[in-house]
Amino acid sequence: MLYKWKLFNFPKIPQNLSPISSLIFSKPSVSVAKIDNEAQTTTSSTSFTPNPRDPVGEILKGFKNLGFQRFLGGHYFKTVLPMLTQLQVDQIINFLRVESPDFAVAFFNLLKNECGFRHSRVSRLLVSHIFAENSRFKQLRSVLDQMLEEEGSGSAPSLCELLLNGFSGWDSSGVVWDALAFAYLRFEMVQDALFVMANMKDLNLKISIQTYNSLLYNLRETDIMWDVYDDIRVSGTRQSEATSSILIDGLCRQSRLEDAISFVQGNEGKNFGLSVVSFNTIMSRYCKLGFADVAKSFFCLMLKHGLLPDSYSYNILIHGLCVAGSMEEALEFTNDMDKHGVDPDVVTYNILAKGFRLLGFISGAWKVIQRMLNKGLNPDLVTYTILICGHCQTGNLEEALRLWEMLSRGFQLNIISYSVLQSSLCKSGRVNEALSLLYEMEAKGLKPDLVTYSILIHGLCKQGELQRAIQLYKDMYRERIYPNSITKGGLLSGLCKKGMISEARIFFDSLTINDLTQDIVLYNIMIDGYVKHGNVVEAVRLYKQLVKKGITPSIVTFNSLICGFCKSRKLVEARGWLNMIKLHGLEPSAVTYTTLMNAYCENRNLHYMLDLLSEMKAKSAGSTHVTYTVVIKGLCKQWKLKEAVLLLEDMYTEGLTPDQITYNTIIQCFCRVNDLEKAFQLLNEMFLHNLEPTPVTYNVLLNGLCLYGDLKDADRLLISLQEQKISLTKVAYTTIIKAHCAKGDVHSAVIFFRQMVENGFEISIRDYSAMINRLCKRRLITEAKIVFHMMLSHGISPDQEICQVILNAFHQGGDQNSAFELLAEVLECGLL
Repeated sequence: MLYKWKLFNFPKIPQNLSPISSLIFSKPSVSVAKIDNEAQTTTSSTSFTPNPRDPVGEILKGFKNLGFQRFLGGHYFKTVLPMLTQLQVDQIINFLRVESPDFAVAFFNLLKNECGFRHSRVSRLLVSHIFAENSRFKQLRSVLDQMLEEEGSGSAPSLCELLLNGFSGWDSSGVVWDALAFAYLRFEMVQDALFVMANMKDLNLKISIQTYNSLLYNLRETDIMWDVYDDIRVSGTRQSEATSSILIDGLCRQSRLEDAISFVQGNEGKNFGLSVVSFNTIMSRYCKLGFADVAKSFFCLMLKHGLLPDSYSYNILIHGLCVAGSMEEALEFTNDMDKHGVDPDVVTYNILAKGFRLLGFISGAWKVIQRMLNKGLNPDLVTYTILICGHCQTGNLEEALRLWEMLSRGFQLNIISYSVLQSSLCKSGRVNEALSLLYEMEAKGLKPDLVTYSILIHGLCKQGELQRAIQLYKDMYRERIYPNSITKGGLLSGLCKKGMISEARIFFDSLTINDLTQDIVLYNIMIDGYVKHGNVVEAVRLYKQLVKKGITPSIVTFNSLICGFCKSRKLVEARGWLNMIKLHGLEPSAVTYTTLMNAYCENRNLHYMLDLLSEMKAKSAGSTHVTYTVVIKGLCKQWKLKEAVLLLEDMYTEGLTPDQITYNTIIQCFCRVNDLEKAFQLLNEMFLHNLEPTPVTYNVLLNGLCLYGDLKDADRLLISLQEQKISLTKVAYTTIIKAHCAKGDVHSAVIFFRQMVENGFEISIRDYSAMINRLCKRRLITEAKIVFHMMLSHGISPDQEICQVILNAFHQGGDQNSAFELLAEVLECGLL
């Protein structure tokens, strides 16, 4: 079976000894047996005259006469060492191997570690055989790993040739072959490993289950995995528990869960058929797919078969339940761990804390941490990072910063911890603080990664600090951290939104120079930037450029262009781009149709708008609530209220939920036609559909009552909203104030004006001027003086126009004293 796995053709291994191999593996001319004992009997007067023509023989003679350690420290060896060739070292190690394997290893290590000598393949394989003969497998693995690090992929044919020609028949040969295959697999050089294993089959050398398992592991995401498993069974190699676990893991990774379950059932009762690891693998896969309940059933099945779950089993299931939001069950399984003698570990508690954090229950996460402490476990960096995330998620950034400060005293923080806090600071507009964390990272020797830079660049762009964002972008390149399309797009988008179109284009050209970037997203951002700043001509020119380069436009490209022509009221050209979409083999989206329909709506072309709606439905383009809102707005402009209400009902039929804008549009239209009863019916309908009215909704209704209804009803509505503590805008107050002034109820107008001031709305000089003007026109001088003094008390300086209006009112009313008093007060305050 192994032959079919060969993924490329290697040269055939010759069966004859090479001249070099013959030279190396010939019998030694000098016996070095019992070197140390012989050296001990040698007197200090023993002379040693080296022969430079035969360094190998002389070194071996030196070992014999002076002893191994003494000779290595002598002058001659230090002199001859730099001149030794790899072939000579190979011969020495081979001679030493025969008489004293330990000296062979010592000589090998001395040259490698202290002298920096680069050993040949032969020396490495000689030492490998020594280790194999003495069952020193750790050292064997180390030697082979070092050799393969240097040899690299594709080295198997030459190494196998050397093993076959130079080491055939050695007692430890099979072990070395197997260890070599295993080493290739550790380095994920699967093709080389397959070549070694195929030759082992030819030589009838036994392949260990560890090597087979490693091969299975490397191929577990391919169908070849089954060929390997068949070969294991045919060879009669005794399987281990890991064998079935790897197979099940492979099936799960290939999304073949039914096959994985069948395999478990088929191996029931066999040696290593059922294991905790196998069940854990299946449970983990089901949890990742969101089927925590199915994972639970396998947990119960594991207990039924007499297998005791380990902490990993519980953690898998607890994590799955937490992700599913079933925190109560997750806590129950944590308590169940004690019953089965399994202690929850820090990972268990971190999973629970993260589960509470995901649900926004940071208090629950703290309780879990307390349980952890009660168990004598210490929270780790992950624990505190989860808590920081939780506080950031709930908007409690100050508590997150407090935890951060505490965390930084006892832990070596990692990039993830910094990124979490930097992201929250940027979202809260505190970009400078996020940048200070960047400098702190660098000071502590932590190198910012792409995520860190992307967060900060995005935050700076959002704040409009483009120059600093550009500088940070340059810093990335200096650090050889190359931005992805998201980072580039974020900076380009920031330049466009800031109105820096020329700078955006320079940056865009730098990204697309020499056709290195074929990213349609960058083109879309630039086209959209031109459109939003009214330069449709340049947007079209850029479109033609990307087509010329062979870049396929997306639906977003066309949506931006259509939007540009709609804003320019060039609806014929906009409709032409709809046809262009179809020529490129794309389908118009809901945004495409909605943009065009809105343009026709603004142009009061109801016919074309409804035609587009019909086409959209026919193509199943996926109408949205925005689409229907646009159509309802068009119908309302034509006073087709009945049709608008029917369309509102159709939305619910199609499973779409109208939003506040949809209702506000139609409510405003009913108010304008003085059908306040229907307008309030629609308000009640919003409540029935759990849709909270917005301040705009109430402004529309208040305006309708003020214009067409009873002003007392408007007052009652406003007072009722105040009592319910419903958020109102300044418009609600100015609308009702204006209505009371128009109807002569100035007293009520002043009351509502005072409420508007007391509720903290920003009152401008124009608001005061309008109020004083209305009062003065009706010659309500006393009330005008009250409002004027109110303005002064709030630190708003009157302008010349207000002073002139109120002074004229005093003169016309014959109240000269008030006129002089007011003028004196104004002059005294230095306001005029």
